[in-house]
Amino acid sequence: MARKGIREYDAKRMLATALTGYDGRVALVGPGEDLRKKAEEYPWLKTEKLVAKPDQLFGKRGKNGLICLNKGLEETAAWINERMNKEVTLLSGVKGVLTHFIVEVFTPFDADTREYYLSLDLDVNGDILRLSNSGGIDVEEYMGDENKFVEVMLNGDKAFDPQDVDAAVKKLFPANHHASVHRFIKETYSHFVAGGYTLLEINPFVVLGDGRAQPLDMVAKVDDTAAFETRKMWGDNLEFPAAFGEHLTPAEEFVRELDSKTGASLKLRILNPKGRVWNMVAGGGASVIYADTVCDLGFANELAMYGEYSGNPDTNNTYLYAKTVLEQMTAEKDPQGRPKFLLLGGGIANFTDVAKTFTGIIMAMQELAEKMKEVDVRVFVRRAGPNYKEGLIKLKAAGQRLGIPIEVHGPETHMTQIVADALLRK
Repeated sequence: MARKGIREYDAKRMLATALTGYDGRVALVGPGEDLRKKAEEYPWLKTEKLVAKPDQLFGKRGKNGLICLNKGLEETAAWINERMNKEVTLLSGVKGVLTHFIVEVFTPFDADTREYYLSLDLDVNGDILRLSNSGGIDVEEYMGDENKFVEVMLNGDKAFDPQDVDAAVKKLFPANHHASVHRFIKETYSHFVAGGYTLLEINPFVVLGDGRAQPLDMVAKVDDTAAFETRKMWGDNLEFPAAFGEHLTPAEEFVRELDSKTGASLKLRILNPKGRVWNMVAGGGASVIYADTVCDLGFANELAMYGEYSGNPDTNNTYLYAKTVLEQMTAEKDPQGRPKFLLLGGGIANFTDVAKTFTGIIMAMQELAEKMKEVDVRVFVRRAGPNYKEGLIKLKAAGQRLGIPIEVHGPETHMTQIVADALLRK
């Protein structure tokens, strides 16, 4: 499972299919688009007061002065155009370019209207519901106050039972809002489960005078491997944008796209393209351990990448992933003529077919063998799991055939021993 953030625009348009009294009138404006031209598709843009804000996976937009509130179409369009494609620095210090804005109908409410908070978070023990009667930008301040913030564990294996949250609702919310909040929780939770979400935070939501609960601000993450089960809700083009300020290289973008099309997990982040240590590791936990070991041995400045391939990727996807890594690794020689190290590591796989993934890696090595020899790549392998012996034999034979030095080890060798073998050998 990979938790992927989605735009607030997508979260709200999907939630509108589940909530009573919320119509989800939202529009998304991207580069090269003008809000005024979208009025043909969304007629309400011409008649309603609007709210606009960046929709790029960062919060505290109000504190960063990035909300246009209660304006008409012309003023809202001008506000967006003035900021489109402009670099901003958030209060957190993160810099990025504004490229996408969500526009929605302004929800008027009086000064006495309370702002509430709801979040649902997937946990190994179940689903965690968090509620507060003091939502808004300062909700974190109340998380230790049991009179303002309550956490309830829900069981995702059974139907929602209002009694599970009844005590929390009665404790936090005024009596005239109990029915509305109950319904809001029930409908949102049903949507959370059906939609493959791992996180759904609504901060704030308000209950209007007619009893309608309205989400004003949302953060959502989904399990990207649930795409098949949730395709009717998500649609065909649910976007997983990069985090704000994150600039992906073409290689990283390619792997990200590859990852989105498979149930396996394929990750790549280039840390230092001139580095000599390239960890191509099977498993998310193992990838952290290998990176830590490289750093512990004093080679942090030589760590070239962070990534993983796991979840039993097929031979072709492993080939494409390995080819991408090797292309980056062999792009140029070390300026001092020193060797480079490819560490093919991992723990003991549960269900990943080691032989099949190694077949993909061998395909990539065959294609880039001359470049690997040119930059003096040395390969160290430690792997175990289904068909690992067959995989190690094939990899060792490929190294001999291609003229690439490869050392292979199975579970008899400590998982990270190959790191010391590569980096500390004289």
